[in-house]
Amino acid sequence: MRRFDAVICDIDGCLAPESSTPIDAAGLLKIAEHNRRAQEKGDLPVVTLCSGRPEPFVEAICRMIGNRSLPAVAENGVWLFHPESNGWDRDPRITPEDLRAVGEAREWVEKELGPRGVVMQPGKVASLSLYHADTQVLRGMEGRVKKEFESRGWPLRVSMTWLYINCDLKHVSKATALDRLISQTALTKERLAGIGDTEGDRFIAERVSWFGCPANASPEIREHADYVAAAREIAGVLEILERLI
Repeated sequence: MRRFDAVICDIDGCLAPESSTPIDAAGLLKIAEHNRRAQEKGDLPVVTLCSGRPEPFVEAICRMIGNRSLPAVAENGVWLFHPESNGWDRDPRITPEDLRAVGEAREWVEKELGPRGVVMQPGKVASLSLYHADTQVLRGMEGRVKKEFESRGWPLRVSMTWLYINCDLKHVSKATALDRLISQTALTKERLAGIGDTEGDRFIAERVSWFGCPANASPEIREHADYVAAAREIAGVLEILERLI
């Protein structure tokens, strides 16, 4: 019998680089083979995703790793993608007012930060991810973004990842999406494992009974880890999966 039923895994910094460098396709194929066996024989935990990336990106990675049975979290909790039915489930607590606030924030970023080289990651529906080619310049803008959003009353949580400023609705997160995922499946915390690399992945760590990190993980999230792999990114994820068998 398998020790865990599922592994909730982040994408950026775990299964793929956060930058635009190529994804290790061979590594993804190894995880796809893991998932094929997990879903056919039931002796391994199924690997699914929990990411801040837009839904189309998460859906594509979900298909590449061969997850056919468990929902995947996209856009930091806005969406659940259901591979078994090819369905998309947006958090029902997102209101028209929330979407209006996100739209207003998007217009402000375009007008005020666009001329300084800031662009927004395409494909997001109820959140924003800001990018600049010079990460230090972007980091210098984080405080201004927070102050502006607060002064305008936009209900957006602002946080910095390795390369992006994420602006997410305060009542939507990886945590709320994982709660929805667990409630819609037969999964329980006791039989869930997780993998992440940044502070935002603490939401995964809090909802699983065992949590691992690849070697490139930030110091903040390492504090929550039961195990830190010797290898980086997807090689580290594969190392963690071996440890869970």
